[in-house]
Amino acid sequence: MPPKKKARGSKTTVNLGKAKGDDDETASSAKETVGRKRKAAASVEAGNKEGTESSSPPQHCHWLMKSEPESRFEKGIDVKFGIEDLKALPNQTGCWDGVRNYQARNFMRQMKEGQLAFFYHSNCKEPGIAGIMKIVKESYVDHTQFDKKDVHFDATSKPDNPKWSMVDVQYQRMMKRYLPLSELKKYHLQHRTKGGPLKDMALFTRARLSVQPLTSEEFDFVLSLEDQEPL
Repeated sequence: MPPKKKARGSKTTVNLGKAKGDDDETASSAKETVGRKRKAAASVEAGNKEGTESSSPPQHCHWLMKSEPESRFEKGIDVKFGIEDLKALPNQTGCWDGVRNYQARNFMRQMKEGQLAFFYHSNCKEPGIAGIMKIVKESYVDHTQFDKKDVHFDATSKPDNPKWSMVDVQYQRMMKRYLPLSELKKYHLQHRTKGGPLKDMALFTRARLSVQPLTSEEFDFVLSLEDQEPL
């Protein structure tokens, strides 16, 4: 969900050119490669096959979306986009463009206006959840796939049959305290052995995805951690 360092803006909403971070969605030829990405998952999953979407996929109402808060250049463009960058945009709103992984894209296509998502800082010194944002516009065509100057350009995608989608998100608030990946992992391991809401959290079971679904139990538990002392 984020643009190049700054809004690539064209369209009514500002481009976030995001690239999900630490475990970005990337693939090369037939294998998935963990590519760092910021705003939109900069690496293109060239060999990823588009899985058929189920006629009635599971419906999720909470999300976790990754973006890189630290500078990283691709093709001369800084793909940095952290929560402070989203907060600084007009109306604190931007499009979550640049996602180039089919599963992550399909999750975005399931998003509904008004749903909440955690803004996750990835591919940085201390990955973790920085704040909360809201989906304010449902899935529509990601125009960056057609822009040859954009780091997320996809020559195989055509205007009459676009492959990639994006949503618009709006900053809601910062977490009361930053929730680092290291702390979340401790809870995940505890819950995996003793039972608990984070035992199957996608952040650990599908770590490379830059857009991940959360159950209501997972979302509520993670949210409750901001009021607790670090584990």
